Amino acid sequence: MNTTTGAMNSSAFSPAHHAPRLLSGWCSTGATATLVEHLRRYGPPALGTRTSPMSVVEAVEAAGLTGRGGAGFPTGRKLRAVAERGGRAVVVVNAMESEPASLKDEFLLTVAPHLVLDGAVLAATVVGADIVHVCLPRTRAVQFGQLRAALDERRSARLDPVRLRLHALPHTYVSSESTSLVRWLNGGPARPQGSPPRTHERGVARRPTLVSNTETFAHLALIARYGADWFRQAGTPDEPGTLLVTVSGAVAAPGVLETAFGTPLDVILDRAGGRTESLQALLLGGLGGTWLPAEHLRVPLARRELAPLGAAPGAGVLVALPRAACGLSETARMLAYLAADGAGQCGPCRFGLPAVAEDFAALAAGRSDPDRLSRLRRRVGLLPDRGACRHPDGAARLAASALRAFADDIDHHLTQGACAAAHRPPRIPVPPAVPPETWR
Repeated sequence: MNTTTGAMNSSAFSPAHHAPRLLSGWCSTGATATLVEHLRRYGPPALGTRTSPMSVVEAVEAAGLTGRGGAGFPTGRKLRAVAERGGRAVVVVNAMESEPASLKDEFLLTVAPHLVLDGAVLAATVVGADIVHVCLPRTRAVQFGQLRAALDERRSARLDPVRLRLHALPHTYVSSESTSLVRWLNGGPARPQGSPPRTHERGVARRPTLVSNTETFAHLALIARYGADWFRQAGTPDEPGTLLVTVSGAVAAPGVLETAFGTPLDVILDRAGGRTESLQALLLGGLGGTWLPAEHLRVPLARRELAPLGAAPGAGVLVALPRAACGLSETARMLAYLAADGAGQCGPCRFGLPAVAEDFAALAAGRSDPDRLSRLRRRVGLLPDRGACRHPDGAARLAASALRAFADDIDHHLTQGACAAAHRPPRIPVPPAVPPETWR
């Protein structure tokens, strides 16, 4: 997949498809929106002069907006929890996007930075915050400069009633976890905290803190402008609105798309240019997600429909795996990366993940046996709900789904050694399995 934002697939936003919302400006111009262009398109931000803080919360609750970072927590409930704590609060924009297969937040910030910042400033007004921290990966220096210029535009226009500060954090798989951001902003390592108090109770500088994903803030900005009924015109009754998805793998035009909840998976693949090869499976949700066999490609992208398959939209990642690839080998590399990039603070990360990754690597290489496979299954089952964060849970979900989706391949690897596809070059880009250089 082309991993540069500038090479993103924009053809998928043609009027023949679902009308984009977050990316409408990009679709019409193909260029990053300046502050002047942004205000001309959307008008001034809906701040307290026209809208009371609690009416914004009520509108977000009525809209049914959920977090777009992966967990899908109701945003209105999160806003209300921080607002009702009282006192000065803090807002954090989580733009870390640690999922390697996801590019949606990077893309959105590149093409519509002011939409995200509008939502973050509005959230600050709602929860009583006087500062917004925008957290980016340290590896995205170009985007850091672009956002700094966007903040300068807003400062020159005297647009915002709160301060906005930009930060560059170490980029690890777990550094996008909300408590990792809070811990880093408080002077510590960008590792999950894993213990009370919860962020909305006492977060940055011991103040109530709202942490939300980049895309979530952009939706919030549009709901405040156009209302809950408008937001519900797309999506399903249970999951209204649109979401950004990153499509990669065996498709003709990989990139970031905007689609409505409830869109069948195969339709999304068609919008990404269609399949370039016959598929055996789809990885949904990223490296901490779920393998779905190709027979499920007509399932809608919605939590209710995906739950019986053990899957969820996650951070909106779809990776199409061709039949010519070895799903076990691809999964083994992912697990090795997840094991190396864990926080290393508790048993599942320090011992469980490396053990699962080692067993899976042996299976992929054709060096396993039935006893080792039984041990692998047992270890995978021991990982969930035991860590300080959800990192081991995601790795266990990936491993368990691979054991189901590639069951026929497992028999081949056990009885005849690694398949021919296992000896070919990998098809899915995965970062090197090396521990982070720094947490600070």
